[in-house]
Amino acid sequence: MEIVRSVWPDLLDDLSDDDLERIYGYPEALDGPWVQANFTSSADGASTLEGRSEGLSGPADKRIFFLGRLLADVVLAGAGTVRAENYRGARTSPERRARRARLGLAEVPPIAVVTGSARLDPAAPLFTDTTVPPIVITTEHAPAERRAALADAGADILLAGVETIDLRSALAQLAGRGLKRINCEGGPHLFGELVAEDLVDQLCLTVAPLLAGGGADRIAIGRMASGARAMELASVLVEDGFAMLRYRRRG
Repeated sequence: MEIVRSVWPDLLDDLSDDDLERIYGYPEALDGPWVQANFTSSADGASTLEGRSEGLSGPADKRIFFLGRLLADVVLAGAGTVRAENYRGARTSPERRARRARLGLAEVPPIAVVTGSARLDPAAPLFTDTTVPPIVITTEHAPAERRAALADAGADILLAGVETIDLRSALAQLAGRGLKRINCEGGPHLFGELVAEDLVDQLCLTVAPLLAGGGADRIAIGRMASGARAMELASVLVEDGFAMLRYRRRG
């Protein structure tokens, strides 16, 4: 597996989309799920400003964010992030469709939402403004009426776990559907669980040139991991004070 270790001083002017595809592309011939997490934080470690990640983002970061979606089979997000960011279905264009077709991917990646309670609004843009059905990953104990309402709204319901979400089962079921390239966009609780379960293969972290101060969450919160997970710094891109770091699982 190639590890690209380089620093570029100017992302937008110096790197083409083909360059970025080479740097951020998923490994070939995957035999199981491969999870990339995509996050932004302030220089002092905050994952949000005023409750949302948008204030930490910039043009270069957005380019990496949309690249993550472009190269993925499926976009994974926690219900809290979906509600806070008012998610809708992934956007497409002729150029994106052509690139995904060249990579052997479906035209549009579905959004897969993790929610143990199935507490989502069937009238939200996630269900009403999308070209492909979202996947709702929930539990057997989630109220049947909620699951039915989401299914009626067009969701593909995936059960993973009895009382709490079993992430290993969820990822295995996604991979079983051919959705092996998994791009996680948050939030901190979901990422914390992925880290605790040692399921993160790559972290794409943009560090914004801002100090947010106390009170904001980190990019990973919740259950403690059994130990630190060793990662390698695979690439660094810099633009307008933003540092785009890519860490890959060691070995």
